[in-house]
Amino acid sequence: MIVVTGAAGFIGSCLISSLNKKGFRAIVAVDDFSNEEKNKNLEEKQIIERVDRDDFFGWIENNQKQIEFIFHLGARTDTTEFDRELLWKLNTNYSKKVFELCALYQIPLVYASSAATYGLGEIGYDDDESRLSELKPLNPYGESKNEFDIWVLQQEKKPFFWAGLKFFNVYGPNEYHKGRMASVILHAYHQIEKTGKMKLFQSHNPAYKDGEQMRDFVYVMDVCSICLFLMHHRKDSGIYNLGSGRARTFKGLVLAVFNALEKTPEIEFIPTPEDIRDKYQYFTEANMAKLRSIGYDQPFTELESGVTDYVQLYLSKKTYF
Repeated sequence: MIVVTGAAGFIGSCLISSLNKKGFRAIVAVDDFSNEEKNKNLEEKQIIERVDRDDFFGWIENNQKQIEFIFHLGARTDTTEFDRELLWKLNTNYSKKVFELCALYQIPLVYASSAATYGLGEIGYDDDESRLSELKPLNPYGESKNEFDIWVLQQEKKPFFWAGLKFFNVYGPNEYHKGRMASVILHAYHQIEKTGKMKLFQSHNPAYKDGEQMRDFVYVMDVCSICLFLMHHRKDSGIYNLGSGRARTFKGLVLAVFNALEKTPEIEFIPTPEDIRDKYQYFTEANMAKLRSIGYDQPFTELESGVTDYVQLYLSKKTYF
């Protein structure tokens, strides 16, 4: 059995689909399953059991001999959430219990960390485990993820294989339920279809022109490919960046959406809200050398190709992966 937590979510449901396509059918889906819109992500997936996240720890203890691998992707992922108690409960402490059970029963584990741990990138975007305590996340979400990464490295008892993945800006199908936390591509698609133009934040940093703020955008299909690689690899435990390794501008991303829709580009720049202005990231780019060094050699999807695929095969048809 392969277990996926956060199974009804964006990345979790895409990973289940990827596993199914590779012939893995004995998938156990863990989530809270209370969001019907989100549950649509699991329709037509091959799953043998659904486990409520509140029942998961007991379920592991009862089924540990049958568990082949756990992908722990479930978390409170809202970067604007300021309820620290909730974030520590769902992100840090819940993950600690999953890790402890995987260590106890020696179940290999891949878990979701986040590029939000890097904050403004004051010391770069290298997945150097020796510098985790120097990172300055910009919000409680990033803090909850970094806290867990630091805790993992301090543990004497660990699973024989584990990996934490620092997801950068992941985009792709199955994020319809995410509302304002969905990728810029989904918001651009709807805005362009409705108004014929797209609004982007102005730059308030003299080093960047309007629309030339940069992010490392990574297609969810590449994320799934790396998860499958690690499931088979099962050595070289550690914390790894997971981006494309190449920063691209928001303007370039939006132009790719216009192109995929075969519409003439029209971009309007609006002021960045003052409440997030001082915490706004102008540049993120994953250093992917560490993952490459353990043997992952697949190319990453070019932004234009990924956006076209996402817009034309999924958003335009409101289909799921």
